[in-house]
Amino acid sequence: MSPHPQMRSTLLFCAWVVFYISFLVATRRMWTGKYVRNPFARSLFAKMVSESEYSAENQEWYRCCPDLLGESVRPLFVQSDLDADTRTFLKISEEKSGWLFTQLYHSFFSTVFSPIMSRTSINGFLGRGSMFVFSGDQFRRLLGIRPDWKADRLLDLGAGDGGVTDVMGSHFREIYATEVSIPMRWQLQKKNYKLLEIEEWQNTGFQYDVISCLNLLDRCEQPLDLLRDIKKALVPGSGRVIVAAVVPFQPYIEIGGRWERPKQHLKIKGKSWEEQVTNLSIEVFSKVGLEVEAVTRLPYLCEGDMYKDYYVLDDAVFVLKAQE
Repeated sequence: MSPHPQMRSTLLFCAWVVFYISFLVATRRMWTGKYVRNPFARSLFAKMVSESEYSAENQEWYRCCPDLLGESVRPLFVQSDLDADTRTFLKISEEKSGWLFTQLYHSFFSTVFSPIMSRTSINGFLGRGSMFVFSGDQFRRLLGIRPDWKADRLLDLGAGDGGVTDVMGSHFREIYATEVSIPMRWQLQKKNYKLLEIEEWQNTGFQYDVISCLNLLDRCEQPLDLLRDIKKALVPGSGRVIVAAVVPFQPYIEIGGRWERPKQHLKIKGKSWEEQVTNLSIEVFSKVGLEVEAVTRLPYLCEGDMYKDYYVLDDAVFVLKAQE
């Protein structure tokens, strides 16, 4: 007698899950070098990887050739470096990457739901994928403020899970945020941030002392219109904008797991980081009435997974003010 169809399906599913987990474990071993059995060799391998990452690669994250910047941008560059808060984020990311069963569950969940759900929403459901753009010290240095500086209102556009909002939030009496992903909105609500709708933040009847637009210009439909709305929403005179943009600039929007070109496509000229930063400053910001006050190069970090401890992109972080 043949097995019941439902039982057969269950057995096939269980076999697939076992195969999937075995494949991921084997792949992780190949990626991380943890297949090394000798404890001394394994610790030596980890030390070599750690030292090479923190000495060579990480210093490249902050490298800039000022001579390649435009004359108007060159004196505004602020040199950043790998500070204590950034190291702490990297260390926590490395620890989380080693949580094997958690990472297996995350990988399985992502595989099942990625065809119908954006990666941002998946990360929101799982409570993973936190971002790191700048530390508290780097934020204050860019803005030119003291640790005890206070202002009334901060607006963080596309705040994600609020990790970067937390870094800025201690300097403001009221913190507002926008976010499209519903699971990420749940994360922001847990932190008691005041959530505004995408079409609401420009029409609240009040203005903001600082508006942050971090890694959003290349992920929105109409970036120029967004910058114009930001300018109008600033407190006159003292209001500032913090814009982070991944360089090289490659605009795409995510729709249900698919990537498409935005309607308002910004074409940033230049091959090097410095050339694109100059082009952004002159051809984009100035044309919408915003003036660069400071700019720095920082790594845009994201918590990793079972294959990689963390992921990193090159960011240009600008402080802008409205042109008089």
